[in-house]
Amino acid sequence: MLVDSHCHLDFDDFRGRMPEILDAMAQAGVTHALCISVTLSEFPRVRALAAAHENLFASVGVHPDYPEAGAVSIDELVALAAHPKVVAIGETGLDYYRLTGDLEWQRERFRTHIRAARACGKPLVVHTRSAAADTLRIMQEEGAGEVGGVMHCFTETLEVARAALALNFLISFSGIVTFKNAQGLREVAKAVPADRLLVETDAPYLAPVPHRGKVNEPAFVRHVAEEVARVRGTALDEVARATTQNFFRLFRHAQAK
Repeated sequence: MLVDSHCHLDFDDFRGRMPEILDAMAQAGVTHALCISVTLSEFPRVRALAAAHENLFASVGVHPDYPEAGAVSIDELVALAAHPKVVAIGETGLDYYRLTGDLEWQRERFRTHIRAARACGKPLVVHTRSAAADTLRIMQEEGAGEVGGVMHCFTETLEVARAALALNFLISFSGIVTFKNAQGLREVAKAVPADRLLVETDAPYLAPVPHRGKVNEPAFVRHVAEEVARVRGTALDEVARATTQNFFRLFRHAQAK
């Protein structure tokens, strides 16, 4: 079985399509998925999806690309994370690609999420883009390794991956690993230890080959796992087994049923 460790099923792309999405997951052998929060205003939709479906889980957090979301408090995140289907804090992190100027508010918000994760004992889902050095520095300064987590949709170098691994984080690969120009990323996927791997879709974004240009969905995580297996020279079943075990070990509040 496979788990999609990062998707956004509350987005409009999936409105009214949940029976179809869940059926496609079952057909592809994708047994569970983690629905990721990007703002607190939309978090109730994420939580409702997880509450309504036994094989879906939720995170709570504010994505770094949303300056208008404003400040968030540790207490608020911890309170929202108390729901039994909420298994992680995030997604959170830093993104210097889309936003410019004084981004100290991003760094402070990231610190708040790490402190909330430590307070409630749930792992972090970390987004980083064009900000690897600051991301790792803040993770280290704030003791993120105490709760661990995942570097989601990883696109950085092997050096960055090793630094994250040293901080008790897992590395998750998305459909990008199947793209023609992603040879460097495939080398990272080959090098990451089997017990530190995850796979994801980031649906509705980044549909893998052979579905590029389409709306991504959790069933397509199978193609990600197939590519990871290919570059590692191992069977799909081995990658599926490892990434599923890794998911439930990391997100220890998630119950496999």
